[in-house]
Amino acid sequence: MNRKLVFALALVLAFAVATPHADARSDAKAQVEFGIEVALRGLWQEAMYRWQRAIELDPTYAPAWNNLGIAFEHEGRFDEAREAYETALDLEPDNLHIETNYDLFLEVNDRDSQDPR
Repeated sequence: MNRKLVFALALVLAFAVATPHADARSDAKAQVEFGIEVALRGLWQEAMYRWQRAIELDPTYAPAWNNLGIAFEHEGRFDEAREAYETALDLEPDNLHIETNYDLFLEVNDRDSQDPR
């Protein structure tokens, strides 16, 4: 009987430990999706808030960092955009979508920084 009790407690603890991360990721995804919806309507401040909230919920969720980079870039906050893109790439170095966004960001900003106007 002690073995069954220990097993049951171990199972409960395993779910208790696993659930918060899964819930955090799920909540972060919901924030990211909502942020995309409002960004498409031109509500960039609200989108930034949602993506920052997603990062608070799950700092390891690379799409939130990527989207925050896009928003910062849109708002002309280029240093913060660079940091967000780099964080996203650190988290998911093989994500071609993030890599493409970052490469485009660098291409535009390198060209602008060399433009003598």
